[in-house]
Amino acid sequence: MKRPLRRIRLRTVVVHLIAWSVALAWIIPFLGVFNTAVRPVSETTFGWWRVDSFHPTLNNFVTAFTQPIYSLSSGYRNSLIVAIPATLAPLFVAALAGYGFSRFRFPMRDYLFLTIVLLMSVPAQMVAIPIFRIMDTLQLYDNLLSLILLHTAWGLPWIILFMRNFFQALPLEVEEAARVDGASDFRIFFRIVLPMAIPAFASAGILQFMWVWNDFFFALLLIFSPENMPATLLVPNLARGAQYTDWGLLSAGSILVMLVPLTLYVVLQKYYIRGMIGWTIKG
Repeated sequence: MKRPLRRIRLRTVVVHLIAWSVALAWIIPFLGVFNTAVRPVSETTFGWWRVDSFHPTLNNFVTAFTQPIYSLSSGYRNSLIVAIPATLAPLFVAALAGYGFSRFRFPMRDYLFLTIVLLMSVPAQMVAIPIFRIMDTLQLYDNLLSLILLHTAWGLPWIILFMRNFFQALPLEVEEAARVDGASDFRIFFRIVLPMAIPAFASAGILQFMWVWNDFFFALLLIFSPENMPATLLVPNLARGAQYTDWGLLSAGSILVMLVPLTLYVVLQKYYIRGMIGWTIKG
């Protein structure tokens, strides 16, 4: 009995050591960014790890949020204007499409679904020029609506796949009973299926919101006016015009941009985990 217990304990210790080592490797860069953000630039010129002179301050955060031209307060507003509809719209459309793919048969269904899955493999850089020309033709260049439409379309393939897999794992008995009672397909979907799919909506919504919020490439491609820039595009411009790179200001801006998706994940963590493992648990 002692040998199996010893093996289990040794394995547990090894697993914990590896996990804590990986966590430490991930958190050290953030500690450097945070240390730089809460100190004057004169104290971090020769390295953030030097603590012989340590005078913490919130001036970098205040400056990043209140700059007259490249202000993160306007960046927050623009990012929310883009991220909220670009998360809700594809979730609703993908839920309908995913349910259709999982419950109904129609001509070319499998080929259409395969095409949607293949669209996930298209790199953003490959379609940059066509997207730019389309938005310019539609007179949506330097317009937040262009980012909303783009992220809505870009998120549909993977969310359709995500929701279709989740719906396939849901039990059919409840839907069949409702259909016997005379409920229509739309009534079954909105009254029965959607409430059961809340964890999946939370998981897909968090991921889509994070990707839209953290987008830099498409924003750089389509937006150039400071008043229309999302938060991620404003961060590199915080130190523009200075005679030196203010790493404290840039670090503070990075942390402020990171706070929104991090807070969303913490608030919806329970639903996120349930949605990610939901289709592996039946009963």
